[in-house]
Amino acid sequence: MKLKQLATLALAGLGIAGLAGCTSMSKSPGTISQAPFGKTADGTPVEIYTLRNGHGMEARIMTYGGILQSLKVPDKSGQFGDVVLGFDDLDGYVNTNYVKSCPYFGALIGRYGNRIANGKFTLDGVTYPLAVNNSPNHLHGGLKGFDKVLWKAMPLLTPDGPALELTYVSKDGEEGYPGNLSVRAVYTLTEDNALKLEFTATTDKDTLCNLTAHSYFNLRGSGGVLGHVVYINADKFTPTDSTLIPTGELRPVAGTPFDFRTPTAIGARINDTNYDQIKFANGYDDNWVLNHPPGKLGLAARLSEPTTGRVMEVWTTAPGVQFYTGNFLDGTFTGKGGWVYQFRNGCCFEPQGFPDSPNHPDFPTTELKPGETYHNTIVYKFSTE
Repeated sequence: MKLKQLATLALAGLGIAGLAGCTSMSKSPGTISQAPFGKTADGTPVEIYTLRNGHGMEARIMTYGGILQSLKVPDKSGQFGDVVLGFDDLDGYVNTNYVKSCPYFGALIGRYGNRIANGKFTLDGVTYPLAVNNSPNHLHGGLKGFDKVLWKAMPLLTPDGPALELTYVSKDGEEGYPGNLSVRAVYTLTEDNALKLEFTATTDKDTLCNLTAHSYFNLRGSGGVLGHVVYINADKFTPTDSTLIPTGELRPVAGTPFDFRTPTAIGARINDTNYDQIKFANGYDDNWVLNHPPGKLGLAARLSEPTTGRVMEVWTTAPGVQFYTGNFLDGTFTGKGGWVYQFRNGCCFEPQGFPDSPNHPDFPTTELKPGETYHNTIVYKFSTE
């Protein structure tokens, strides 16, 4: 069945049997469409899928890197705007300059989101060397992490809304990690204006798995984010050394610039250089220890922008969230619509396991064993105020 036919059926609210395991459909005005989005250097075609819900919200996802290329949501006046950073074409994501510094715009991150100290970890008595691509550490899965591979795509029409399933098998030894890791990522655009990401994975050998999403959000749709207001549901954070590796301490946020338990503008304390961690990262690039039990869906953070009235809630099953304020953006990249991305023009909320967990036995484990299934659900839910 062709995608145009699927979209037509969805608009008509008709039931669909046998579509990727979906045996019935409640009425849903959601649609899915597909289009070419260029070719990789070796000539492999890249596709982009557009998910739309009945309220006009739209998400565009690439098969390259599982990248969320665009996310259009309404403001308080009902005007739609794109709230994520990225590029208008594939070349923006694959050219030499981008790959060299790689800010991971909108990417699906794996096998391991965040940093691993000195590019190595020990598992079952074996030490595994990894690429040092964020000197002196390993970052976001290595030189060719999940953000740079081609994913197999399957459009889905579900009772919750239009969805895209992406699958990929990371071979034993890829980027230094043990085990064949089978990964499934499902992006669903719901009728309550949420983009839900569900990551699962299995392995045939003891390994690490820590998947996340790396969209840069700007709820104004342009300019800086220092006026955005943030709430983070965390009483503690993980302080780091000068290379942004956790020291192992779980430090209370009370009395520090890392206390977002009361909604606070990003710019209010971001330049408080009395705190080494802010100096190390030139802003926020830190992991917060979420208050909800790991494995249960809970509110991690809330982002709001007073001018547009847009609000984004971040929900997750992960134990931590990395909050990053675009401190390494420097005008190098010209993004969608000719916007030159400058210092702190976007912010990221990356729900995940703690950084460098395999080297900190007291942190929640990121190990995955045969017979187990890794899960991380992330929900970005939008509204206005």
